[in-house]
Amino acid sequence: MISVRYIVNDVAACVGFYRDILGFKVEMHPGPGFASLTHRDLRLLLNAPGQGGAGVAGGTPQPGGWNRFQIATDDLDLLAATLRGRGVTFRGDIVEGRGGRQCLVEDPSGNLVELFQPA
Repeated sequence: MISVRYIVNDVAACVGFYRDILGFKVEMHPGPGFASLTHRDLRLLLNAPGQGGAGVAGGTPQPGGWNRFQIATDDLDLLAATLRGRGVTFRGDIVEGRGGRQCLVEDPSGNLVELFQPA
């Protein structure tokens, strides 16, 4: 299993986003500063800044940026319309490249998730 760690402003809000909007399973949410969720072969670790070792490793981690993980879908238009209807924030529009179509959505802390439909 691959693990990705996101630094988030509000762990509870992000747990709700990933669980209720993107279908992640909550594996552990022991307190306000940390949660572990899974989606297929991905483990997503959510840390509040300053919480635990990961919340201070390398300095003062902050949420946001351009790094992201990807969720593949067979119908990007339907998924994007569904997420827009649920108030999810998009960073730009759907774009098309050689490998397929994609768009970026933001979690409540501004971290990105790429939605991808292969060509």
